[in-house]
Amino acid sequence: MGRRKSSTSAAVSANGLSLQVHKLHLVMSNAYLLETRAGMALVDAGPINVERAVIKRMKMLGRQDLQLIFITHAHLDHYGSAGALRRLTGARIAVHYADAADMACGFSSLGRTRGRGRIVALLFPLIERLIAPKPTQPDLLLDDGEHLQVCGLDASLVHTPGHTPGSSCLIVKGSHAFVGDLLSTSGRAHVQRFYAHDWSLIPGSLSRLGNFSPKFVYPGHGKTVLDGGEFQKLVAEANSEQKA
Repeated sequence: MGRRKSSTSAAVSANGLSLQVHKLHLVMSNAYLLETRAGMALVDAGPINVERAVIKRMKMLGRQDLQLIFITHAHLDHYGSAGALRRLTGARIAVHYADAADMACGFSSLGRTRGRGRIVALLFPLIERLIAPKPTQPDLLLDDGEHLQVCGLDASLVHTPGHTPGSSCLIVKGSHAFVGDLLSTSGRAHVQRFYAHDWSLIPGSLSRLGNFSPKFVYPGHGKTVLDGGEFQKLVAEANSEQKA
């Protein structure tokens, strides 16, 4: 697979570093490899036993310099292979501090469920027995507004709680937003509607992300990356539903 075909998007940063975003579907969720000349970072790490798929994609790109693994939230389908990738690459694992304890215990909390999320909740004890992550102690505990140097590019964390206490988005270059499970493009693009630690926080988290006006929005689930206009339309629809 050529580098251009595997990239979701490309842009040039203010400091001259070209950013390539490579989407990986890791069985249960999406992950994203961020590539510049200065190195690579990974947003989310899929469930357990998918670390080889990440390493394979890096080798296809001719890279072996993974520096950072950013976890959007502490659910087993997003941090399951983070520890294995750290052992294989030496990359540091970063997460919002409010989800760090769950990761350190190998735990995933679904919170209160709605819709088909209730079915998953019934099956979740079995799911955890089959694919529960090993306890994964993060290297970096982050808070809202903190800046990271990701592959030489300035990135910032936006705390967007609701799905989990520490659910967060990573905004890179001020225009690329990696949003975890705040929204999904499985089917028609929609805001989180199945699992939440606190449902009342999700509308505010979505509106807050909207204030950053990202040009590209990368969901934790679904095939489609939203452009800025599509994302703002989703924010407006969610706000209208909230007021109705």
